[in-house]
Amino acid sequence: MRRAAVAAIIAGALLAVTLPAGRAAQPRYDLLIANGTVIDGTGAPRLRADVAITGDRIVAVGPGLAAASAARVIDATGHVVAPGFIDNHAHLVTLEKFPHAENFLRQGITTIMASLHSQDQPWPMNDYRARVKMAPNVGLFAGHTWTRKRVMQLASRAPTAAELDEMRGMVDTTMAAGGALGLATGLEYVPASFAAIDEVIALAKMVAPYGGYYVTHMKDEGPGLLDSVSDAIRIGREAGVPVLINHHKATGAAQFGWTAKSIALIDAANAAGQRVAHDLYPYTAFSTYADLMFPAWALADGKEAFAARVADPATRARLVQDMRRIFPQQAGATPVSIQFRDVDFDPSLTGRTLEDYLTRQGRGTTLDDAVDALIELQLKGGFIGIFHAMDEADVERVMRHPLSMFETDGDLIEIGKGYPHPRSLGSFPRVLGRYVRERKVLTLEQAVHKMTAQAADWWGQTDRGRLTVGARADVVVFDPERVADRAAYTDPHHFPDGIRDVVVNGEFVIDRGVLTAALPGRFLERPARRVR
Repeated sequence: MRRAAVAAIIAGALLAVTLPAGRAAQPRYDLLIANGTVIDGTGAPRLRADVAITGDRIVAVGPGLAAASAARVIDATGHVVAPGFIDNHAHLVTLEKFPHAENFLRQGITTIMASLHSQDQPWPMNDYRARVKMAPNVGLFAGHTWTRKRVMQLASRAPTAAELDEMRGMVDTTMAAGGALGLATGLEYVPASFAAIDEVIALAKMVAPYGGYYVTHMKDEGPGLLDSVSDAIRIGREAGVPVLINHHKATGAAQFGWTAKSIALIDAANAAGQRVAHDLYPYTAFSTYADLMFPAWALADGKEAFAARVADPATRARLVQDMRRIFPQQAGATPVSIQFRDVDFDPSLTGRTLEDYLTRQGRGTTLDDAVDALIELQLKGGFIGIFHAMDEADVERVMRHPLSMFETDGDLIEIGKGYPHPRSLGSFPRVLGRYVRERKVLTLEQAVHKMTAQAADWWGQTDRGRLTVGARADVVVFDPERVADRAAYTDPHHFPDGIRDVVVNGEFVIDRGVLTAALPGRFLERPARRVR
C-alpha cells in the first residue's frame, strides 16, 4: 500500500511538471447549462439543476456542477431546460434547400419525423442520407403514394400481381438499403385514395421484418373518421406493425365530438395487445390540397381526365351533387371557412377566402356558388388551402389522451415568402403557451413528456428525448412565462417567443436567439428489434 501511494505521488508530480507554465487543466465539460429548472422529459417533477454536456452526450445532471470545469457556461436562470422536442410529422421534401429548418428549430424542435403522406420520398434513400447535411435530426420513411405513382401513375384501380410485387420490392429496398423507419400513407389523396386496404396491408408487411412502423394520414378525417381509424388498426394488426395516426382530428361541423369515439377505438386496440398511438397539432384549422373537396373518382387519371368529366353535362351534374355533400363534411358551413394558402396561378388570392373570391367577382356566396368556384379553380390547377373546420373541444380531448403526442404537420419555409399555415412556425410553443400556461389542459411536465421521452420511446430512440446521463445532447432552453406562438392565419410570418437556446447533438443551432451555421443533425437509425 505504501509503495502504491508513493508511486501515485511521483506520477502526479511528473504530470504537473509536464504541463506548460500557466496552462490550466482541460475543462471537464464542453458545455454547462447552469441554474435552470430541469424538466427531464420522463414526466418527473421539475427540479433546480445544472446540465453538463461533453461531445454529443449528456454527462451529468444535478445541482452544483462546477462552472469552472466547463469550456462554456450558459446561465439558464428563470428558464426551463428540457430535452429537444420531437415533431412526429412534418414535410421535409425541400430539406436540401433549407438544411437549417429554422422554422422548426425556433420552436425548440430538434428531431423531425418526415413521414410522407402525399409527397415524394428520396430515391435512392441511401444516397440521400449520405449526401444531405441538416441541423435537426430526421427520421425517413417509405412513401406509399410515391411508390404507387412510380408503378401505376394515377390509375384508379387495383395493382396487378406484378405491379404489387414491384411496389413491395421498392418498399423493401427503402427499408433495407435506405434505413427507413417504416411505411407512411396519405390515403385521403389521389392516387393513394384508389388503394384498397389489402394493398396497404401487403406493403405494410414489408416493413415488419425490419421492426418498422405504419404511419398514416387516414382516408377520411370527417364523416368516415371511425371507419378510417378502424382501417388503420386493421392494417397494423394484419401486418404485425405498430400504428401511428398522424394529426388525429374530427373535421367538419357534423363530426364535432367524434374524437371521443375514435379514441375509444384506439384504447380498445391497445387493450387487445396492439401498439397504436396518435398525435396532433394544436390548431382548429387544417391545411391541405383543394383535392379534399372533390370525390376521388373525379380526379382519377390526372388533369385532362378531370377537365373532360367537367365538360360532360351529366358527369358534371354528378360531380356537383357529390361536392354539395362533401363541402359541409370537410369544411365549414360557408365559403368563408376556406382560406387560400398557395395559389400558383393567382398569387393575389393568397390569404383571402373563397368568399372573398366570389364577392370580388360579383357572385353569390351560396353552397352552389362555392362548388362552382372550386371546380373552376381546380381546372386552373387547384390550390393549397387552410380549412377552418375543427372544434377546440376535440383538439383538447386528443391532447389529454395518454397515448397522444405532438407534431406540426408543417413545411420548411422561408420567412416572408408564401402563406404557410401557422402550425409551421408555432405548434410546440402554442402548446406550451396556450394549452399549458393559459388553458391548463396539461401540466408543463406532461406536455414536455409528450414532446420528448414519450415520442422517443415510441420510435425506439431511447437515447433521445430525456435529460439523463448518457443520452444524446438534444436540449432546449425556454422561458415558461413568455413562450408563445406569434404566427396567425392572416399574418403567419412570425417566429415564436420564449425559445432561447436549442442544442442538437451537443452543438448550438439556436444560440441566445440567433440561428447558427451548425448542421449537426443526423438521420435516425432503426432500433434493434427482434423480428417476429
